[in-house]
Amino acid sequence: MKRVLLVEDEERIARFVEKGLLKHGYQSIVATDGQQALAQANLEAFDIVLLDLGLPIISGWTVLQTLRRQGFIAPIIVISAFVDQDELALASGANDFISKPFQFSELLKIIQRNLTES
Repeated sequence: MKRVLLVEDEERIARFVEKGLLKHGYQSIVATDGQQALAQANLEAFDIVLLDLGLPIISGWTVLQTLRRQGFIAPIIVISAFVDQDELALASGANDFISKPFQFSELLKIIQRNLTES
């Protein structure tokens, strides 16, 4: 079972994604802020990270850059309401980008593609 670190501070979105992931055979751990995300990523192994940029305590941008600086090699998919941030996210170390709102089926395709490529 593939393990997903879901970093999302909006409870409704986190539940929606978590439910979809479980239905498709993924195990997810939810972090609701950047500090939790970094702690979880350093404690456990994950196959992929779904990362919101607008996080409390430590921003998603900082989480992304910190993970890459620490040598974290699993794919990181940025999920953000900031639709014009895709190029910057990719240049900062993200493997992919999806803007909110999104269809779960679209997110699932991105997850599967990134897991296949990694």
